[in-house]
Amino acid sequence: MSGERIGFGDRPGAPDAWVRRGESGQPAKAEVYTARLTVDITPELRGRIKIAAFRRGVTMAVLLRELLEARFAGEDRP
Repeated sequence: MSGERIGFGDRPGAPDAWVRRGESGQPAKAEVYTARLTVDITPELRGRIKIAAFRRGVTMAVLLRELLEARFAGEDRP
């Protein structure tokens, strides 16, 4: 071995940057902005939610968003 360093090229940007890029290569602007919500629940409840989401063919996040939207549909929005 010669001890020379071998370059591997440029480092990628953010890990998920490629997901946000459209065909133009520029980051896509989000039409709907979201906020993260953390809720502590029991492992049993988490399991029940996960099973219910699986049976409906959606993710847990989609299922919970739908439930929250239905529950707060009549509430005034800021």
